[in-house]
Amino acid sequence: MGEIPATMPGRGAWRWRVRTLLGSQRAVVAGDERIVTAVVPVEHLAAACAAVAGLGTTLLTMVGTDDRRDQGSYGLHYVFSGGPDLPLISVRCAVPPADPGFPSVTPLLPAANWYEREVRDLLGLVPRGHPDPRRLVFHDDWPRGYHPLRKDVDGSLRPEPVAERPFPFQHVHGEGISEVPVGPLHAGIIEPGHFRFSVIGERIVHLEARLFYVHRGIEKLCEGLPVDQALEIVERICGVCTLAHSVAYCQAVEAIGKVEVPPRALALRTVLLELERLYNHVGEVGNICAGVGLAAGTMAGARLKDKLQRLAERLTGSRYLRGFARPGGLRFDLDDRALLDCGQTIRAVGLEFAALGTLLLGTASLMRRMEAIGIVPRAAALDLGAVGVTARASGIPRDIRLAHPYASYRAFPPAMILEEDGDVRARFLVRVREARDSVRLILTLLEAMPAGEIWTPLGEPAAGVPALGWTESPRGEHVHWLRLAPGGLVDRLRVRAASYCNWPLVPLSAPGTMIPDFPLINKSFELCYSCLDR
Repeated sequence: MGEIPATMPGRGAWRWRVRTLLGSQRAVVAGDERIVTAVVPVEHLAAACAAVAGLGTTLLTMVGTDDRRDQGSYGLHYVFSGGPDLPLISVRCAVPPADPGFPSVTPLLPAANWYEREVRDLLGLVPRGHPDPRRLVFHDDWPRGYHPLRKDVDGSLRPEPVAERPFPFQHVHGEGISEVPVGPLHAGIIEPGHFRFSVIGERIVHLEARLFYVHRGIEKLCEGLPVDQALEIVERICGVCTLAHSVAYCQAVEAIGKVEVPPRALALRTVLLELERLYNHVGEVGNICAGVGLAAGTMAGARLKDKLQRLAERLTGSRYLRGFARPGGLRFDLDDRALLDCGQTIRAVGLEFAALGTLLLGTASLMRRMEAIGIVPRAAALDLGAVGVTARASGIPRDIRLAHPYASYRAFPPAMILEEDGDVRARFLVRVREARDSVRLILTLLEAMPAGEIWTPLGEPAAGVPALGWTESPRGEHVHWLRLAPGGLVDRLRVRAASYCNWPLVPLSAPGTMIPDFPLINKSFELCYSCLDR
């Protein structure tokens, strides 16, 4: 491997860096200011990904594609983030249909674990050497050999279920150890997830979580649809971060079409993205209080969240901000009266939340209850690619609003809010401080709101050229990888939500705590089943 000068800055140098780094892997490197793509032989995939990760990058997403009609092969795309103001790096390889296997990257890069298990289920590409060969998305009654993201599979047909086989859970053996299964159906209104605790008394020694119970096939549903119709499906991936998903998708479409979104549309997108972050953070602070039985905090969080969601409905017609964003900008403008309403409501809620924060942070019993439980060590968070509040509470400065600014975040950056302990208390503190920062950002943006158009018409988008869009949702970064077919129809959409990265950390945070701690630990991550079951 050639020596890489440490002083070579900027975007242009990164293409040279990647070409030099991967020269021994016979890589073909090309790219522009947004993304550098290295095409490597499949047998060199793991080594190439490890080399790119060695540059200090993080795995942003991984995508499998069925390219047999056009290229005679399947495709794998591992996309890495190089940090602020640097391009993304995509390591791509072709997988032959006659031998649909590839060397697993997971032993070298643990963050690739779920991606590779998922691509085996949905596309039938086998990650050889993967440390966990069990199914991920598919459950026990899915037929063998059925891979719905292959182009020759009709997504409108429901596969016939087969006889269920017991899932090979990991069992812990030893004197005094017993298992406590919880779920997949729960007493509350949460979605299905199965948690299997191995315990001694009430102390947890091991936890295994099994998810993906209600897979909806959203990525398959989007295939062949015009971009506007696919957006209606994307907006319904999740009710918590509707706008974060829709804006990420719109940004991918805009990147393909090289569309310049008007400044006013970018500013309004940013205001409502921060509103979405704010009402979720405020509500989650209340939910954490529910986990310890602190009714005053629970009710106050729910009341303030409802005020903010009623504001969202007044502004957009939807409590969940549906129908506002579209490729090229926005569907409609917000007039001066709406912006005045927004500013007045945010100021009022900001003051109330500040008072609530002072009350909660001064409640010693609440603070002590959250200390030293649900700890995510910084090393584990780095290895598994933690994002959002979970990463920042473990001391990792990862926020895609700062790493790759979009909308109006370059001119109006958020604060980087960090804690070091990685426990429930740290995640609570980050969320409280980020809610306050969202109030600041919204009010600043409203003061500086530009005039002008809110939409740029889309031209004929390029077919076969993949692009990415991303947002920092309340839970962390959402990444949408999109490729269009001729006529502007969706060829492949891959949605990677923040919860996809953070769910694997939950079982790691439980050992050593008590079973009664787990509801509080789980709430502190604010994870979504729906984003997984896309």
